[in-house]
Amino acid sequence: MAVEKFAVEASHIMMFARAVGDPNPLYHDEDYAKGTEAGGIIAPPTFAQASAQFDPEYRLRPKVGEPWMGSGKEATGIKPKEPGQSGDDAPVGMGARGLHAEQHFEYHRPMRPGDVLTATVKPGESWEKQSKRAGTLKFSETITEYRDQHGELVVTARGVGVTTEKAVEG
Repeated sequence: MAVEKFAVEASHIMMFARAVGDPNPLYHDEDYAKGTEAGGIIAPPTFAQASAQFDPEYRLRPKVGEPWMGSGKEATGIKPKEPGQSGDDAPVGMGARGLHAEQHFEYHRPMRPGDVLTATVKPGESWEKQSKRAGTLKFSETITEYRDQHGELVVTARGVGVTTEKAVEG
């Protein structure tokens, strides 16, 4: 995802922390946070992922009036794209043959309320491994750099996806 502007607000940080079940007062209590090494409210470790909600074209975001692939197997009736299938109606790398394998974050400094971030996405490495049950596993890495309003690097996120050559029967 490439976000033009991602405003980090204290209320967003608090709601994100609550949504992931993290009660740490560092994420919502200014008086407490001032007395810590952080010196004020900061965002939880995976907060950068919330930037997806600021990208109107984010492919996993439900869109009004359009079928959504959901998080379950064909939960909304959209069939996963099979090898050689064309068309924009079938999501690539989703369903029984694709998944999100890893996510890593490197923090160059904490995200704080008042930051206005932009995200730039670039491809990382690609590699393959053989699997007895799924055939060739194709791994691809995506690097997302989050920079603040001054152009300084705040977070580098590295995600790895994997697509299998064939679906594994359960």
